[in-house]
Amino acid sequence: MYRETSKLLLYSNLGEDSILLRLSEIFFDWDHKACEKSALIRRIYVEIKRILDLATTYGFDTNLWHNYLTFVLITNENSFSLTCERVGASEGSVNHFAKADFRIFKNLFDFDFGPIEADLGIDCFSVLSNYRAIPKKAQMYYRNVSEKVRALSAAIEQAKDENEIFDLVTAHYRDCGVGMFGLNRAFRIRPAENGGVEFCAINNIDSVVLSDLIGYEYQKKELRENTEAFVSGRSCNNMLLYGDAGTGKSTSVKAILNEYCDQGLRMIEIYKHQFGLLSEVIARVKNRNYRFMIFIDDLSFEEHEVEYKFLKAVIEGGVETKPDNVLICATSNRRHLIQETWKDRNDMEFNGDVHRSDTMEEKLSLAARFGCAINYNNPDRKQYHDIVKGIASRCGDLGLTEEQLLLEANKWEIRHGGVSGRTAQQFINYLAGTVKQK
Repeated sequence: MYRETSKLLLYSNLGEDSILLRLSEIFFDWDHKACEKSALIRRIYVEIKRILDLATTYGFDTNLWHNYLTFVLITNENSFSLTCERVGASEGSVNHFAKADFRIFKNLFDFDFGPIEADLGIDCFSVLSNYRAIPKKAQMYYRNVSEKVRALSAAIEQAKDENEIFDLVTAHYRDCGVGMFGLNRAFRIRPAENGGVEFCAINNIDSVVLSDLIGYEYQKKELRENTEAFVSGRSCNNMLLYGDAGTGKSTSVKAILNEYCDQGLRMIEIYKHQFGLLSEVIARVKNRNYRFMIFIDDLSFEEHEVEYKFLKAVIEGGVETKPDNVLICATSNRRHLIQETWKDRNDMEFNGDVHRSDTMEEKLSLAARFGCAINYNNPDRKQYHDIVKGIASRCGDLGLTEEQLLLEANKWEIRHGGVSGRTAQQFINYLAGTVKQK
């Protein structure tokens, strides 16, 4: 194995902690009798456990060794894979080196673990190659990643040579991308040890679509039109969804992601205390072949908070222009985002005309940077009833007539914050739980 991995060129940047490189070191020590058998077995089991942990996270099955190698291929960001993501495979000298690496991966796919298993009296590699995973709920693993890895793994298993693997892998890069952005649709960020940012994939994403949001047709239309312009590479505006609590602002954003992720839309969720990392985030994604929606949920600032200045500089006003593949989308209960007080008017000047104070202009300037501002108001009584009936229709028999359902919904909203989509959903959740309990 170490003889194969030492020849990798484009895919040599596996990382010091790579399972493949660790196994290669173990095989080197075994081949040169540089380590006792008990120590070799212990080291092998450490790497086997890491493969099993990876398989549990991503839902691998059948042949975990092949799944792991495929995972390495489609997550390795190098000059070749990133170029294929952006423009697809084309004729060039780099293809010679890529096919040489794919020949090595073909040999690793067909690697014979029999000799080391016989010598050490173990069977872990054989078990990995004929694995039967315990069934899991979709929320417990990265289902989207699992399906892509297992499908490509099965195709590579049938490939005759490196030329066929080249066609399969480059087609995957073109259609799905490479690395985490190619496999996942939504991310959070956290500071990295090297001072940059680290992207963390979000596994359990709500499967909601816009049609699940009852009413708000104008809002959904405007949101869809702006998003379609963004994913198509046309001119579009940063989006602010504002209005009453519980009206479906965040739900609408998640629905947009689900409906346009197959067109390259990706979401990066950022919290207010992370605004200082925005420039680093944009630098990491600006040259990728995806459309990134930076999502800021429940955005608002108290009078003493100044983090909004980072956001203002990123949206407009900084030296570096915001790239075309990045769009800012925020939700807020406040139209102007920043708390305003009467004292903000203290420096207003009266000289024929009335001028807004500098303080007020400063606070309003952030909201003005969102060219697409969509208002979500609480529904009226009839709209509330429509929402209740629509959600109830998806839950089967709740044991109530329509008249009884609406009467109970009215009682519920009086005790739970008034009419809104969130109140309606919570009411139906309560009813559905009561029916199941009976």
